[in-house]
Amino acid sequence: MTKVSGLLLIDKPEGWTSHDVVAKTRNLASTRRVGHAGTLDPMATGLLVLGLNSATKLLTFLVGESKTYLTTIRLGASTITDDRESEFLELASPEALATVGRDSIIQAMAALSGEIMQVPSSVSAIKINGERAYAKVRGGDEVKLAARPVTVSRFEMLGEPREVAAAGNRFIDFDAIIDCSSGTYIRALARDLGRALGVGGHLTALRRTRVGAYQITAATELSKLDPNSLPVLSSTDAARAQFACRELSASEVTDLRHGKRLIVGRIDFGERSDAIAGFGPDGELVAMLETSGKQLKSLVVFVEEAE
Repeated sequence: MTKVSGLLLIDKPEGWTSHDVVAKTRNLASTRRVGHAGTLDPMATGLLVLGLNSATKLLTFLVGESKTYLTTIRLGASTITDDRESEFLELASPEALATVGRDSIIQAMAALSGEIMQVPSSVSAIKINGERAYAKVRGGDEVKLAARPVTVSRFEMLGEPREVAAAGNRFIDFDAIIDCSSGTYIRALARDLGRALGVGGHLTALRRTRVGAYQITAATELSKLDPNSLPVLSSTDAARAQFACRELSASEVTDLRHGKRLIVGRIDFGERSDAIAGFGPDGELVAMLETSGKQLKSLVVFVEEAE
């Protein structure tokens, strides 16, 4: 019997870690070979892309894809974790908050758009001397991370800013949609936006709605997964949706399976990723490829798995 392989698009609920979702999926799919293409914080909801069995080999090519988020940013306070999950570091005075309006927010958002240098949140999963930054922060250590280049291709306000009261304090909340490169920290955008406005900022909600070509509309809620009928997107369909495509002849498939290189030939990039997926005469995914001069070489070759 052939094991089910492919991508599983999950709508992660709040309060679950990405590891929790992977562990549950391993039980539902009766396999240890489950991975994900990028974590979501427990507070965040939305699209988590999982790979099952041989499709875990695709995840390497997905982690660097761009993403879309819907978020609520609260202006008026900074927090240790740059979100609502920790205590305040500083609170803005009512006078300072009164100077913040829609136009000033949009102007500050524009300065955080495009190609920017971003210092990741101190509670990120980045490793420092082999230890995760968030573990060091929670252990009481001061963490300073280096700025790194990221691209924020869209940072757009949705609706109007609104004044809110919480825990005896007043804040300004607004919703936003963000398209960004992999490695962008949305919490850091909220932090830096609040800092630029002089009032502090943090996230109160975060939802991922897109990873590469995959949309939240195609995802399934974790609680609705049926172990007898998992809504798996085949590796072939997943690759055709996301990657540049190279059609292979039967002889080229044989050559790839024997480790040989091919001439580059015609590759359909379209609007998709620069990663290249090779498909056999039967239309099935055979390999992930890369160019090397005028040749194509295989990075991963897929074979059928049997129990």
